[in-house]
Parts: sequence; C-alpha cells; structure tokens
Amino acid sequence: MRGDPGFEDIKLPLASGSRRIHGSVARDLGVAILAGRYAPGDVLPGEIEFSEQLKVSRTAYREAIRILSAKGLVESRPRTGTRVTQRSRWNLLDPDILAWAFEAEPSETFIRDLFELRMIVEPAAAALAAERRSGLDISRMGHALEEMGRYGLATEIGRAADQAFHNTILEAARNGPLMALSSSIAAAVTWTTIFKQRRSALPRDPMPDHRILYEAIVAGDVEGARAAMTELVRLALADTELSLKA
Repeated sequence: MRGDPGFEDIKLPLASGSRRIHGSVARDLGVAILAGRYAPGDVLPGEIEFSEQLKVSRTAYREAIRILSAKGLVESRPRTGTRVTQRSRWNLLDPDILAWAFEAEPSETFIRDLFELRMIVEPAAAALAAERRSGLDISRMGHALEEMGRYGLATEIGRAADQAFHNTILEAARNGPLMALSSSIAAAVTWTTIFKQRRSALPRDPMPDHRILYEAIVAGDVEGARAAMTELVRLALADTELSLKA
C-alpha cells in the first residue's frame, strides 16, 4: 500500500452518536484519499483492525465505507477488501468531496478545473436568470448582497450570503438539471473563497462585480448578465491564481 497515513493521522470523532461517529470516520478517510495518502488501488485497513485501533464500532466503520462508496471513492469486494477506486469514478461535484479536497490542499489543476466548470455553467445560468427571474428571486439576491456587504467574505455569514446569491441565480434560471448543480457550484464558490483567504488576504473587493451582475439580472439584460458573470468568474480565478503564487 502506498502512502499509508497510519492510524495516528485519522482523527477520532469528538462526540458520541453513531451518525456522528461514522460521518467523522468517513470524512477523515475521505480527506486521506483526496490528499493522496491512499492512492487509487490501495486497500484500506480491514474492518476489525480499523475499528480496534480507533476504538469505534465495526458498524461505524461499515457505515463510513458505505458513505465513501456512494461517493465513488472506494469499492468493497468479498475477500479482496475495500479498495480506493480510480479518480475517474470519484464524484468530484459532491459537496462533501469538494470540502475534503480543500481540507487536503487541492492541486492547482483541480482548482482551475473548478473554475472552468463555473465558467461553463454560471454565465449561461445568469443569462437565463435575467430572462426568467421572479420578484422573489430579485429580493433574495438583493438580501444576499446586503449580507455580503455587511459582513464581508472573510466571515462565515458573508460566505453563506455569497452562496445564497449564486444559488438564487441558478434557481432563477428555472432549469431543473441546472438547479441540480446548485449545491456543487455553491460549494465550489465557498471553498475557493476560503482557499484564497487561507493563502493571503483577498486582493480586491469583489462586491462591485456582484452588484453589476445583480443590476443586469434585475434589468432583464440577458447578454449583460452573461458578460457580468463571465467577468466575475474570470476575476475570481485571477485572485485565486495570485493566492497560489503567494
């Protein structure tokens, strides 16, 4: 097995309760896989060995493996154990996997891939939102902007407002499959923002770009909304690249 992190690198759950315990085990194993400490093809510790070392129940371990399996990270087979799958099978848009990837210090390639996805999805969504938004959508976007301005993106409340802003745009597009991506896009927005701040202070104030986008959607300016979102994502990538250099 390559890069076995050892049991000492797996954090014990902080609270009792089977759901919290197996969720904690799944998270720590997920972070280890995303960080490359378990590589595709590696076999994870056996159920008995793992549960005894971490002092968790075998049931908690099995439930954790089911979580990872549902996300495409591992597969379990009789007699061969639980093996890390090939990266092509990982559900990289799963919000948990995105969170685990950023806990594990993601690669520059992965970050740029996320921005490519955003550039493909969000400008088109903004254009549709300008055409299809309701009064409630406008109100929710406006409230999110107010919260972002009041608290700033360096705070959890401000980042939650940023998530809500982007979520509302995707919902206002009134496209079912597109709305299914909302949690993934929102997670990508949040974690890239946290990543930038972890590396260095934000190099500029992103609020003016958000306000330009909001005004275009309110005005029903389809192409203006598309262009504003394109610029917003482009500048966010530029900020992130500065953070990577820092």
